[in-house]
Amino acid sequence: MSDNKSLQSSRREFLGKSAVAGAALAAAGSGLVLTRMAEARAPDQPVSNKVRWGLLVDAARCVDGCTDCVTACHEENGIEQSGHAETDPQWMRKVELKDERTGYQLSLPMMCQHCETAPCADVCPTGASFIRADGIALVDRHICIGCRYCMMACPYKARSFEHETVTKQKPHAPRGKGTVEACTMCVHRVDSERLPACVEACAAAGHNAIMFGDLKDPNSEIARKMASEPSRAMRADLKLNPGVRYQGV
Repeated sequence: MSDNKSLQSSRREFLGKSAVAGAALAAAGSGLVLTRMAEARAPDQPVSNKVRWGLLVDAARCVDGCTDCVTACHEENGIEQSGHAETDPQWMRKVELKDERTGYQLSLPMMCQHCETAPCADVCPTGASFIRADGIALVDRHICIGCRYCMMACPYKARSFEHETVTKQKPHAPRGKGTVEACTMCVHRVDSERLPACVEACAAAGHNAIMFGDLKDPNSEIARKMASEPSRAMRADLKLNPGVRYQGV
């Protein structure tokens, strides 16, 4: 019995080491910038569960045909589009919703919903997909083995697989061929007390359809607005408690 337990333990250890080694080789071959995203914050500002960062999207303010938020996201994170929708990475996209009974349509930004109970993290075999203490969902590219289980588990289709060798990547947004990626809520900006790029771009366009803030602070602007007007989570039936909420949907 003890021999069997020892064998199982050795097997788990071997598989774990193999996964990490494979990810390291993949990262080295892709030219991945060696910066752990989870540590891309000011040293004197440790991640804390005292805050829960979130986004609030106002559908009434989101303009049909406007993609400023998507463009800003891609530019900020060094994401280039080749025009091949099947393989191009999309950290953020616009979706069209239509009420078949009335014909009423909505245009909304869709990105990683930064769930508290995240299916992507639950199914990840290496722990590459994880949720920071402050609610931001991230992928550690150094231990992502490209299995894409997280992509299949995400009910929002918010994750992309990088098929090509990445060029012109930015130090604050490490990326690499053979790994999965998604919206990081511009964690590098958040850690330096700046707004996510999509929020900034939407405000610059005069729409102010996306709000960012601390969902746990009842005095924050985002919490006050959610307390005064109804909002909803996409696929609320799944009870994932996402950090992205929508109003006017």
